[in-house]
Amino acid sequence: MAKQNEIATFAGGCFWCMVSPFDEQPGIQEVISGYTGGHTENPTYEEVCSDATGHVEAVQITFDPSVFPYKKLLDLFWQQIDPTDPGGQFGDRGSSYKTAIFYHNEEQRQQAEASKQALAESGRFYKPIVTEILPAAPFYKAEESHQDYYKKNPFHYNAYREGSGRAQFIRENWKKQKTDDELKKELTPLQYEVTRKNGTEPPFQNEYWDNKEEGIYVDIISGEPLFSSNDQYDAGCGWPSFTKPIQRWELKENLDTSFGMRRIEVRSKTADAHLGHVFDDGPGPDHARYCINSAALRFIPKDKLREEGYEEYLSLFS
Repeated sequence: MAKQNEIATFAGGCFWCMVSPFDEQPGIQEVISGYTGGHTENPTYEEVCSDATGHVEAVQITFDPSVFPYKKLLDLFWQQIDPTDPGGQFGDRGSSYKTAIFYHNEEQRQQAEASKQALAESGRFYKPIVTEILPAAPFYKAEESHQDYYKKNPFHYNAYREGSGRAQFIRENWKKQKTDDELKKELTPLQYEVTRKNGTEPPFQNEYWDNKEEGIYVDIISGEPLFSSNDQYDAGCGWPSFTKPIQRWELKENLDTSFGMRRIEVRSKTADAHLGHVFDDGPGPDHARYCINSAALRFIPKDKLREEGYEEYLSLFS
């Protein structure tokens, strides 16, 4: 029998940046920005930022542990922060921006402690891991303007995430970039040309343009999930086309004026790989058509998801 939904609470600095990594994962029901760990009731944003109430900015996540286990939440949490910084996070300084894991039961506490110890012993950081593990305290939902900030203000959110230093830290410490020499050995010449040289493969002569099998498509370089067969359709263009990504925050869009055209290029954030382009003539509610090179993708069939460590995405096909 599947477990009931549970609550997880994490403080990782500015709560604007702690929503999107969890929000689009399978099994995540809701992500709320708020304040916790303080000594006053119903604090405001200004009061919390003054460091006078003892609260930290945090996110409270409602999740289905049978789809996305707490351990995976912990892994994802660590990859959003600098766990060695005792004075805040990146450009945000002060006690309200400190990191912490707030456990809601003994099982969460034990898993959090084990996860922290494993990170400390991994040698990834030479400084001590200072993120605290604390019992859950009253959680107060933040003002509506702070909820889903990355969706409401995408330009400012992305500029802030880069400008604060968070994005660069994650790239350098959590998402190791492979060298060109390594990629040339791992990828076929076509895969390298597409992903690193912004190339385009021939239409109707690529691996997935007419794929009918159920499964997900991951970045050929990083393995990050990008698209689902549920959202694939035949756009008549000869390349795999999708109405939406699995993880919108894993994609970045750039203006492309090559070949005398004005198009929107789509790249993956983790690997900085060229994927294809997005157009506004799709059949979905936001009319997006993600036209993607097969050479930038690796397809994992539904019956191989568990074997390859993507079992949480089985819920997309239930």
